[in-house]
Formats: sequence, structure tokens, C-alpha cells
Amino acid sequence: MIEVTSHQAAYQRKLVHQANQIGKFFAHQPQPEAVANIADHLRKFWDPRMRTQILFHLENGGEGLDELPRHAIEKIASETTQD
Repeated sequence: MIEVTSHQAAYQRKLVHQANQIGKFFAHQPQPEAVANIADHLRKFWDPRMRTQILFHLENGGEGLDELPRHAIEKIASETTQD
């Protein structure tokens, strides 16, 4: 596992919070639709650097991520490995 600086850790906590907030917004939808919509939101509105950081966070355990955003980020991760 790569060591994370305190600044990176704080930034990742902020991204986790934001991802969880997006997840809460879509939580009323059926899970497959919610996951797709969360992933779509992250692709459209998050800067590529933000997506890189949340993918890095997921690769290192994804601490703090709620279920729906975790699945959405896993979906994005699987798409990036297929490219």
C-alpha cells in the first residue's frame, strides 16, 4: 500500500463525503439505476483528478464509502481497466 500524506488523506475524506452525498441523492432509485446514475454523475461533473483520487482511495480499501457510491466507483474502475 502506498503511504498517503495528511493532505491527501484530508482530500480523500472530502471526496468520500461528496461521493456519499451523491449516493444519498440517488438512493431512492433501484440499485442498478442508482449505481449507473452515480457513476454517470462522477464521470460528467468530477474533474479527472478527483476521479483518479477516489479510484486510488477505493484501491486502498475505500474506507468510509457507502454501498451505492462504492459500487459506482467500482463500475468506473472496471471501465478504465477495459480501455
